[in-house]
Amino acid sequence: MSVKFELNAEPRADLGKGASRRLRHAGKVPAIIYGVGEPTPIMFEHNEVAHQIDNEAFFSHILTINFDGKSESAIIKDLQRHPSKPIVLHMDLQRVSATETIRVNVPIHFINEEAGPGVYAGGLVTHMISEVEVQCLPGILPEYIEADLGKLEIGDIYHLSDLIAPEGVEIVELTHGDSHDQAVASVHLPRAAIEETDEAEAEVPAEGDAEPSD
Repeated sequence: MSVKFELNAEPRADLGKGASRRLRHAGKVPAIIYGVGEPTPIMFEHNEVAHQIDNEAFFSHILTINFDGKSESAIIKDLQRHPSKPIVLHMDLQRVSATETIRVNVPIHFINEEAGPGVYAGGLVTHMISEVEVQCLPGILPEYIEADLGKLEIGDIYHLSDLIAPEGVEIVELTHGDSHDQAVASVHLPRAAIEETDEAEAEVPAEGDAEPSD
């Protein structure tokens, strides 16, 4: 994890919807940090948060929260955005300990997508999911997990079990059994190609239907 994310927090005493609305109007983001110890209402400068969340890695990294003269490590558990404006409405953070396992959603990075034999044969790649929940110690939390699609043929499906997680990192869904080995991506023919194939097959006369020769 080469990138480091830091946020400077301030305490907030006024709680409730009205207080949160006033904070947002003042350019602040209301938040709460919980986990080890008591839940603590805090707030951040909106511009600082908005700048950080532009980086995808922000959501899958251990954050350093500077607050009350000390620093705490935390992860984002929830971030609420305005439905139509580039405004962060609220943040939930969870304190982390170096010795305690955490669960975090990390993005899936698809590689060799255009190099696979299925794509060369005219197939299209569909992504079913774009992130995966993992559990591990904070010190080995991956920024992302790669899905190598370079060997997929038309009709192939890439599953969670095909992902290669770093040592010590578990994919949470796979701990629940084989029935949770969901599809990550697939290669399939375009709809137009399927329709053309169906039409061509329909035009081929069935055995015994051909007109008799003279």
